Amino acid sequence: MLRRMEISGAPVITLERPGPEDSSRPAFLSAQVLPGRGMMTLQLRAHLPGRGATDLIAAPSLERAREILDDEAGEFPGNPSYFFGGAVLLPFANRIRGTLAPDGKTIETSILGKTVRLPANAGGRKPGAERYAMHGLLLASRVEDVRRETMEEQDALRATFQAGDFERHWVSSTEVSFEVVLRSESFTFTVTARNVGTEVLPMAIGWHPYFALPSGRRGQARLHVPAQRRLLVHDYDEVIPTGEVAPVAGTPYDFSMPGGRALGDLFLDECFVDLERSDEGLVVAEIVDPEARYGVRAVTDAPDLRAVQVFAPQDIGFIALEPQYNWIDPFGAEWGAGEDTGMALLQPGAATRYSVRLELFVA
Repeated sequence: MLRRMEISGAPVITLERPGPEDSSRPAFLSAQVLPGRGMMTLQLRAHLPGRGATDLIAAPSLERAREILDDEAGEFPGNPSYFFGGAVLLPFANRIRGTLAPDGKTIETSILGKTVRLPANAGGRKPGAERYAMHGLLLASRVEDVRRETMEEQDALRATFQAGDFERHWVSSTEVSFEVVLRSESFTFTVTARNVGTEVLPMAIGWHPYFALPSGRRGQARLHVPAQRRLLVHDYDEVIPTGEVAPVAGTPYDFSMPGGRALGDLFLDECFVDLERSDEGLVVAEIVDPEARYGVRAVTDAPDLRAVQVFAPQDIGFIALEPQYNWIDPFGAEWGAGEDTGMALLQPGAATRYSVRLELFVA
């Protein structure tokens, strides 16, 4: 048992399950959730056959995470939330572009005909690179209405957050509900956003987990993403879309085949779109580490899901697999008229539900 600790003014909550009776089968053991950082998942731990208790998420220790998250000195509180662990991205994922303010701290853009000012909290690293808004407005939010329910078959959290208009950065008003359920056989993360305002609410939801590779050998890891196309970008520094959407078939970026394909030395920061769904309407992606005999399956149940972003730098032992509603820069002029770029438009009183279930298997 970990001692009680707070991060960003709220207790760290560790959901727990007993170890498996059959050591030849993988099983989830614990999940660390941070209500002080928008209900991000800091760590998942599981029993893996032949390896025992293993951290599944690329993240620092709890103590080091507290140092990073509580002592951030940057201009944009919340940014470190998407550098590790698994942040919740809402009301948009990825990038939104706009006109940079003279102070370099905000951008101004048009959303559904309304002028919105967003934090210019990210951008390329090269001199003169564009600044833009990145990964939503929930990253530094403290969720205080949290309820834990521990039962024989599962350990769960339920929470509600009144986001309002995100401190005047968004339109209408949002209520966000969370449900986190840890079972021995699965980990399920569900987010529901409801329009409690009087205007149409543009809404997108994503989750940003960095899946660790237990072997540490990235090249042999296999990825399966059931997508037919990907968004082309000008470069991998700014990662700004050109407006072109290219088929993946016959290219190194085709990971749609059963069992996926090995990453090799291919750098990935790709937004995969045109997702294939199961008969039940689910999007199923997988990461496999053959040398560790480990696999994790991400089953996304979200009718509004339109993209899966994958970030996998070379020579680093993780794959960030991010099921998300929206394309890069969903309101951008680069997209043709009528293109569905993944923003759900909620009438007053309407809601959208996003859920990802993780399952383990022996590869």
